[in-house]
Amino acid sequence: MQPLPGIVHGLGDSFAPTHWSVIVAAGRRDSDPEAAHAALTQLCQTYWAPLYSFVRSREYSVHDAQDLTQDFFAFLIERKIYTRVDRQKGKFRSFLLASFKNFLADRYDHEHALKRGSGRELLPLGEEQVREAESTFQTQLDAGYATGEDRIFERSWAETLVGDSLDHLSIRYKTEGQERLFEELRIFLTGSAAPLPPYSDLARRLGIQASTLRSNVARLRARYRETLRAEVRRTVDTDAEVEDELRELLRVLTAA
Repeated sequence: MQPLPGIVHGLGDSFAPTHWSVIVAAGRRDSDPEAAHAALTQLCQTYWAPLYSFVRSREYSVHDAQDLTQDFFAFLIERKIYTRVDRQKGKFRSFLLASFKNFLADRYDHEHALKRGSGRELLPLGEEQVREAESTFQTQLDAGYATGEDRIFERSWAETLVGDSLDHLSIRYKTEGQERLFEELRIFLTGSAAPLPPYSDLARRLGIQASTLRSNVARLRARYRETLRAEVRRTVDTDAEVEDELRELLRVLTAA
């Protein structure tokens, strides 16, 4: 699944404080620990699949990879490791991956520390999310993307952001009563290997004019760029970093 070529150029929207900035600010000043915890949980859910794919690439079993990824986030949340990091020195995903590598290197000690602790807190993951993480990993293996631990993490990170953006966009169209339109047109967003249907054929199937269809596709692409940009914005600290992350996302998804 690939983003549109135009995602690098944003729409100049204003955004609420990022999850990353909320976490760090609250962690250092104890200003709003509940908000920080909620933000951290959402960010961790975004990065669960990439870190799961990373540990699976080290030939851990499905069950062990699930446990290790959950244990890492429990350790991260309970020990507030994120409060020790200067967010000016790196991206949140870079911090997570480095912390995960350290966690795996010291896995024995961490596991015993968690078992000694009371009430280990796990992320509220559904079975579908876990299955999708494994499916993403297997897809990367089949496509030949998994040529290195860091690369498979990056690929999964990029696909997770794109997938989340498409899910949010789908919900938006559904609430507008245009669910079918979105399902018919999403092929114009995902970079599918299948050839795009002729506008005339698709317009006939939808019962609209070809000119109207072109307008709908243009609107969908604009909304997709907006949604993807908003998803990325939550994980970085400044608008300038959004552009860097979108360029990186495009590089990862278009790499052979």
